[in-house]
Amino acid sequence: MGVRRERDDAVASERRLVLVLGGTSDARQLAALLDGADPVRVVSSLAGRTKAPVLPAGESRIGGFGGVEGLTAWLRDNRAAAVVDATHPFAARISANAVAGAKAAGVPLLRLQRPGWTARDGDDWRRVASAREAADALPGIGRRVFLTTGRMETAPYARLDDLWFLLRSVEAPDGDVPRNLELVLDRGPFALDDEVALMRRHRIDVVVTKDSGGTQTAAKLDAARELGLPVVMISRPATAARECVASASEAAEWVLRVCGA
Repeated sequence: MGVRRERDDAVASERRLVLVLGGTSDARQLAALLDGADPVRVVSSLAGRTKAPVLPAGESRIGGFGGVEGLTAWLRDNRAAAVVDATHPFAARISANAVAGAKAAGVPLLRLQRPGWTARDGDDWRRVASAREAADALPGIGRRVFLTTGRMETAPYARLDDLWFLLRSVEAPDGDVPRNLELVLDRGPFALDDEVALMRRHRIDVVVTKDSGGTQTAAKLDAARELGLPVVMISRPATAARECVASASEAAEWVLRVCGA
């Protein structure tokens, strides 16, 4: 038994460690593609902002690193071969830390970021740069708001006492919220018929969302188009990473190439 354990440890030590900064469906897809692939050892890192995260295949860690210095030290201490930043398109601080930490540790970095959404015929989108700009725009657009930006950025809407909000998020918000608020706790993917029914039932006349991209929550945009509703679309921040890909399969190919597979 002891010999087997030593052999397993030796094999693990020969693998090239790849840190995946995750918490997204893209990150889970990447971890599944790389789990068990020679010569890679995947460790997925989750920020720990949700109480019951969906865990990826392979190893995982939960919690922050302690800023750029902490991430740099972790990469060096664990002799990481590569980093893939597959966090949410709006996780700007984590992405910036990934760029700085990987550079300081001398580790290759790839940004995995799904493409943003593109307006189609019949869409009425109002592009804004931030949640505050979205809140400023709302009084002139509608009075019953479907807010689908998550639980972290509700404070800018808290001053809009004349508007009514339907907030959908995975967990309840822990900051300031609008006075007139109904909360729906749910996790995608969402179906078009359900989104149409939800908006009709609550007499929604404007949708607020972030340009997250992907298919899991895109049905709300189709529903808004079908119902003729305006959408306030918060544009995603720019990425500072030099190398970017749009799919988990592309990211997996990059990892295997960097790791010498």
